[in-house]
Amino acid sequence: MATIFSHPAVPLAVGIALGRGVIPSRLLGFGLLCSILPDVDVLAFKLGIPYGAMLGHRGFSHSILFAILVAVAFRIGSKVGREHPWTTLLFLSFATISHGLLDALTNGGLGIGFFAPFSGRRYFFPADWIEVSPIGASFFSARGMVVLKSELLAVWLPCALVAVLGFALRLQARSVRIPEDKPPG
Repeated sequence: MATIFSHPAVPLAVGIALGRGVIPSRLLGFGLLCSILPDVDVLAFKLGIPYGAMLGHRGFSHSILFAILVAVAFRIGSKVGREHPWTTLLFLSFATISHGLLDALTNGGLGIGFFAPFSGRRYFFPADWIEVSPIGASFFSARGMVVLKSELLAVWLPCALVAVLGFALRLQARSVRIPEDKPPG
């Protein structure tokens, strides 16, 4: 899996690119939380649920349906995004599913259950640019540093480019606004 440090990079980049007018700070905060939420499934290990089970690690909590359900729950259960319901639902769904998308770019594990509970099949992307992270305290080792290096290149660098490009495009759009026509008079 990608680390808890890198999963929030995706919604953060989108939030910066789109700006506070589209993704207000509170919604961005919920998006950051949603991006790490799927790893709550590590509790399955403590409960004796096998890794490859539907409720195991990288199973249902990494699915598209879970992402939608999380977004709907946040929408109903909080005041976040009351003024833009579709923006809220789309952004939080994307933030949650981005977790599985990053995990599908790793080089370890059993794959991602994108279509759980409708299918038990798990998927990886053909590119495995992210070193799979050790779970627990073993992260703070030489292996953990290798993982962080791969995430800097495969996650943070592209996300930084998206954020900067989006920010620059918003600034450019602001500077070339066409003044409204004034009635003669």
